Amino acid sequence: MSSVLQPAGWKRPRGYSNGIATSAGRQVFIAGQIGWTAEEIFEAQDFAGQMRQALVNVVTVLAEAGGKPEHVAQLTCFITDKKRFFAEGKACGEAHRAIFGKHYPATTMVEVTALMHDQAMIEIAAIAVIPA
Repeated sequence: MSSVLQPAGWKRPRGYSNGIATSAGRQVFIAGQIGWTAEEIFEAQDFAGQMRQALVNVVTVLAEAGGKPEHVAQLTCFITDKKRFFAEGKACGEAHRAIFGKHYPATTMVEVTALMHDQAMIEIAAIAVIPA
């Protein structure tokens, strides 16, 4: 079981939570996932498409541990172009909702100069807690 941490008087963030508290459970740590398929093919050339695929990859790894999207407590996103992220913001929000519904993990997003794979625009690592 988890709950959103929303300090009194703070404006509610859009698309993420400031914090998530969890009770006892199995912790799952998911390595950074990029926007390629299981066959390591980049089908999407747009930012939102790669974001969607990276999120699919996160929940696919999580499913191996018996977890579901709502068990993700934290996402750390590394992006190569924040202007492109904001330009595709609506589509990125749709991608997030398609995978996570209305569950918004505590999220950190950092712009970096490059990722390990030249075609990658985003890499997402996750921490989940599966209830006992």
